[in-house]
Amino acid sequence: MLGATGSIGQSTLDIVARHPDQYRLYALTANSNHRKMVQLCRQFEPRFAVMSDPDSARLLGESIADLATEILSGEGALAEVAAADEVDVVVAAIVGAVGLMPTLSAVRAGKRVLLANKEALVMAGGLFMDEVQRYGAELLPVDSEHNAIFQCLPPGSIGKGVAGEGVRKIILTGSGGPFRDIDVELLEDVTPQQACDHPNWDMGPKISVDSATMMNKGLELIEACWMFAIDHSDVEILLHRQSIVHSMVAYNDGSVIAQMGNPDMRTPIANALAWPERIESGVEPLNLLQVSHLDFTQADEGRYPCLALAREAWQQGGTSTTVLNAANEIAVEYFLNRQIKFTDIPRLITRVMEQATSAPANDLDAILEADSNARESARRLI
Repeated sequence: MLGATGSIGQSTLDIVARHPDQYRLYALTANSNHRKMVQLCRQFEPRFAVMSDPDSARLLGESIADLATEILSGEGALAEVAAADEVDVVVAAIVGAVGLMPTLSAVRAGKRVLLANKEALVMAGGLFMDEVQRYGAELLPVDSEHNAIFQCLPPGSIGKGVAGEGVRKIILTGSGGPFRDIDVELLEDVTPQQACDHPNWDMGPKISVDSATMMNKGLELIEACWMFAIDHSDVEILLHRQSIVHSMVAYNDGSVIAQMGNPDMRTPIANALAWPERIESGVEPLNLLQVSHLDFTQADEGRYPCLALAREAWQQGGTSTTVLNAANEIAVEYFLNRQIKFTDIPRLITRVMEQATSAPANDLDAILEADSNARESARRLI
């Protein structure tokens, strides 16, 4: 479990705890939240616990010295446990670019990879999908939207495209975030706390801000293009405030297949974890009588400039999506620290993209260099 203390990690572990006869935790990983890891290690007693931060690893080790769990630290340890022979499934839920390398390690070891880290595909989509095919890994989406698309498409569509399957377009849905009904002029002064107060989903701070700017949907657009081998012009984005329809696939014969459910990440996690079987997830069944009605509106890229930036980055190709992601991560970090305004996020990303030179994203070194340069550029501009 890569990213055990985050929201995806917690939802995954809730499902695992419900099915002790089917799943056993080999390794739990986290960045620095050693207090939460103490609780998790005592509950699941994994063979390994990995902390990215060495000081946190030391504190964890002191707190669970009575357990047989071995404590490791650093990026190398993340890659090591993700590729271990004993591991069948790796849940990749580390937020941000830091999740790329351990996820690639799992792919290169031929694991079933449950992908919640969208940055892996946004940063290095071409290389990542090539590695999935080369090493025979099994990639299953955990993002609610991509998991919905996965459920609505014919089997075997991941990485192979939808050509010949009669697909007209893919429809990504998004709630519009907490500011969907606020005048654009008022967005200049919104706070991090307001941005993280999502109306439907319980998510971490970074993803919550991405939802508020709709960059989350822009990253999902890029992710969908790589995962399902389609162009951005074949992906439509609709605002759907109830977050009941998680995404749809429209077919040439007029059919539109949708995946529906209450807004709870345990549903897509359970689907990917047990696929092709179905297991109980703890999610409250959807009551359509209570839902009553479903609303859909077009996503206005004027109101949500991050959507337009994501499409632009995809069209530019190469390392442009890497630059987009890196600039966004820095912008969100500084906004959460109250060092820039909410409306500065797309402004900063635009400036960084204008200054960057797109290069072919055909090897990992070029991707990591573009990522590093974009972060440096964003900090300098701030």
